[in-house]
Amino acid sequence: MKIEKLGFIGLGNMGYPMAKNLEKAGFPLSVYNRNATKAAGFENKSSVREDIAELNANSDIIFTMLTNDKAVSEVYDKILQEEINGKLFVDMSTISRELCISIGAKLKEKGASFIDAPVAGSTKPATDGTLIIMVGGQADDLCRAKPYLEQMGKSIKHLGENGKGIAAKLAINYFLATIYQGLAETILFSDSLGIKRSEMLEIINESASGSGATKVKTPLLVEENYSAAFALDLMLKDIKLAQQAGAEFPLLETLLQTYEKAHNEGLGQLDVIGIIESIKSR
Repeated sequence: MKIEKLGFIGLGNMGYPMAKNLEKAGFPLSVYNRNATKAAGFENKSSVREDIAELNANSDIIFTMLTNDKAVSEVYDKILQEEINGKLFVDMSTISRELCISIGAKLKEKGASFIDAPVAGSTKPATDGTLIIMVGGQADDLCRAKPYLEQMGKSIKHLGENGKGIAAKLAINYFLATIYQGLAETILFSDSLGIKRSEMLEIINESASGSGATKVKTPLLVEENYSAAFALDLMLKDIKLAQQAGAEFPLLETLLQTYEKAHNEGLGQLDVIGIIESIKSR
């Protein structure tokens, strides 16, 4: 297998451990983050680049893991000013399908390739390399990226053309938003009936209603410590993206009201299950 030079842009809560897994696997890696302090820890084994142009010039395959449409647009606007013929770009952010498809088309016009590869999983699976990666794009581009994606995820699902990876991500996050609101309401209900949270959560997790989503939020609910693994504001963004993509269903308005209320109350930087604090205040 030809070992290609990798670039990784975006070293936030998810991007940092994902890039670290590429570094641990021994691949030649360049990293860049707008806030350079977030690149701390990559200096010894990888190359910390000063700007996107420098990273692009020293990379064959470039991964991006950014916050939202605005951040992704800004990065790819800069990339599109560079020489990119023959390079492969892998965007792992959660953005709108429209932007994803538009970026892919613009990159291809300049001779580059593109796949969208958003992930299911939060910071622990990102650290453990056990994310589920949903891919939209050409099969040969996925084949080229696969050895590197395998260092970040336990499962890689090829779902079709550009935009299909994002479509699946918006659908799974819509489902997660409903799970977290239902879990928060259930815990508040059982609280009001005098059931200890730890005991109620054991019942949930050991029954058919339990899932990876409920289990990962159990310690946060028991300790009432909502430090963000996946921020509430990011879920609100994804609910709005789902609405934009056509998710006009009975639960949508309820989800929007709940998460927007929490955001307006200043809870947006808490973990997503921090919506319990907003629901509790009703």
